[in-house]
Amino acid sequence: MTGAQLSVAFFLQMFFILAICRLVGVMARRIGQPQVVGEMIAGVLMGPSLLGLFLPEIQKAIFPEESLKFLFVGSQLGVGLYMFLVGVEFNTQLFRSRARSAAAVSISGMLVPFALGAILAFWLVKVPGLFSEKAKTFEAVLFLGAAMSITAFPMLARIIYERGLTGTALGTLALAAGAIDDAAAWCVLAIVLASFGAGAAVAVKAIAGGIAYGVLVLTVGRQLLRHLGAAAERAGKLTPSLLAITLMLFMLAAWFTDAIGIHAVFGGFLLGVAMPRGLFAAQLQRQLEPFAVVFLLPMFFTFSGLNTRLDMVNNAAMLLIALAVLLASCLGKGGACWAAARLNGEDNRTALAVGTLMNSRGLMELIIINIGLQKGVIQPPLFSIMVLMAIVTTLMASPLFECVYGRHARRTGKLGLAPADA
Repeated sequence: MTGAQLSVAFFLQMFFILAICRLVGVMARRIGQPQVVGEMIAGVLMGPSLLGLFLPEIQKAIFPEESLKFLFVGSQLGVGLYMFLVGVEFNTQLFRSRARSAAAVSISGMLVPFALGAILAFWLVKVPGLFSEKAKTFEAVLFLGAAMSITAFPMLARIIYERGLTGTALGTLALAAGAIDDAAAWCVLAIVLASFGAGAAVAVKAIAGGIAYGVLVLTVGRQLLRHLGAAAERAGKLTPSLLAITLMLFMLAAWFTDAIGIHAVFGGFLLGVAMPRGLFAAQLQRQLEPFAVVFLLPMFFTFSGLNTRLDMVNNAAMLLIALAVLLASCLGKGGACWAAARLNGEDNRTALAVGTLMNSRGLMELIIINIGLQKGVIQPPLFSIMVLMAIVTTLMASPLFECVYGRHARRTGKLGLAPADA
């Protein structure tokens, strides 16, 4: 395709993406699900699981192969910028007060599902067609353990935002635990990739680089960024020059964490945490959040949905395996996070809410299993089973949260109102 043809394809794609995501999102909200869940499902519906299955020519015309590279870049920008804004609103004082609980919840939410995933891998590696023939048992164990351990950090943040939990003790605890959890999961993934032949340097670069970046941004970087806040206070607003500098820093942060092998969302999130509060943060959110949430973020859901096929789980054996994976995922993640929160002094209702939120896998799961599929570690049937698990655990999050925490919190005045539209 020529440049002009790609431009035409992109504009049509964006019309289609925005229309479908908004439509399915509105339908999701009417049945009590967050907008983010509707957008996740919309992305899958636009892919080969529905549109490509029944109307393949139309799907191919809207999403030609050559245009997907541009959609991928837009999707990464969308999720990275959104997580940057989540970091800007992140309550660091509450995080410090909940640091012990967050670390315990995160470690438990990593180790237990990893162990259950490893146990499942010993069984599944013997089932033909799930793992590739070249995958060794050790590699299967590592990969499935990492895939079972991950949390839908961007989705967790969006659910917390839409439920009016941003800045609350519960929201901060869940976000902190999710951030630690997913950063560790990406480090595990780096080790997995090294075991598949990418080399030990991949793991070393990801882990050492991530630690160095976090320490630098949250210490020296935080002190330097205060000058941006002071300049905004003097001007009485966030000027175009200050906005440009901030966006340049965001791009640099996303580039670095992506380059070292830890997803760009963590670079953006940690930079947002280090940003000055007050007028600067409020103006930054006001100017960037609508565009990031309404226009850019649906590209992330759509790109992931285009790589998803749910029609692969089509017989009793596959359904049995899918059920086993789902049960192990829920018990391992939700149960372990609930127990850890209780052991660290949280009341039962808050602990159940934390377990419910942390159990959501979402599209971070799709990212990690897409890597496994592209590297030839897993086969399409296992990929589809893991996608199904990601969708079900994400769909479960909102109604379960409402059941164990939401209604009670509203009665007692501990839960803020969700935004009318997001």
